[in-house]
Amino acid sequence: MDEKVLEKYREAGEIAAKARDFGKGLIKEGTSYKKVVDKTEAKIRELGGEPAFPVNLSINDIGAHDTADVKDERTIKRGLVKLDVGVHVSGYIGDTAATVSVDSDKGDMIKASEDALERALEMMKPGTRVSDVSSEIEKTIKDAGYNPIRNLTGHGLEKFNLHAKIEFPNVETGTDYKLEEGDVFALEPFATDGAGKVKDSERTLIYMWEKDVGVRSREGRKILNMAKKDFHKLPFAKRWLTQKVSMLRLNMALGQLTERNGLHEYPVLREVDGGDISQVEHTVIVKEKPEITTKL
Repeated sequence: MDEKVLEKYREAGEIAAKARDFGKGLIKEGTSYKKVVDKTEAKIRELGGEPAFPVNLSINDIGAHDTADVKDERTIKRGLVKLDVGVHVSGYIGDTAATVSVDSDKGDMIKASEDALERALEMMKPGTRVSDVSSEIEKTIKDAGYNPIRNLTGHGLEKFNLHAKIEFPNVETGTDYKLEEGDVFALEPFATDGAGKVKDSERTLIYMWEKDVGVRSREGRKILNMAKKDFHKLPFAKRWLTQKVSMLRLNMALGQLTERNGLHEYPVLREVDGGDISQVEHTVIVKEKPEITTKL
């Protein structure tokens, strides 16, 4: 890996880690979703990065893709609160997450995810098979008495590409890819006391550019242009659009763009049996001594 590229990954990882820890400090019962995500995203920019995706705030049985809506009045309740933070510096990404217990009695579930991540990170060396790492994640979580979420995965990272190369399952897989020096991955073990699977809910707050399409509305054309150029084809939040797009026409424009496949939707994901979920995540560069960019 080029030294300049390596430094960008390191910078993005450090900013992501600092923003994650800052955001964790905001998580308390009664605090608004909007305060946590807005302030954490502002911290990313203050530290010199840009969000690689909207800060996710997912509570209890919500696994991923939840964030604040435009006029969100929700507040944090007791339970397992997952904070997922992504940062890019010139397109190079640091992706990290943590679970905060807010008066929850399920600290062991958080530890199961943490233990699985630590063991996986130690294995991220050239020549290691993805299948071996995935099996270790699954075994560690199951040995602790929980189920891994089988349809949420870690993923490769490349410049302006949040889900590059291959997926990194949290359960045993037939993937025989061998890790190579300089590969960059975000590993994120999810543990649950539910069935071990998430499903789409009806709510979508996060979108991403998919392709250029023709739309009649000026707002639709503006959103598609922003998704491609301002957000660099990375995921963005509906609430990010409100300063440049009329609130009255925002939902209609988003609907047109998703219907025509100009935008990809990321529905809020919920555990199929209503089980609580814990998540932890780090970004790692594959080396003989794996380099974890999102550890302070």
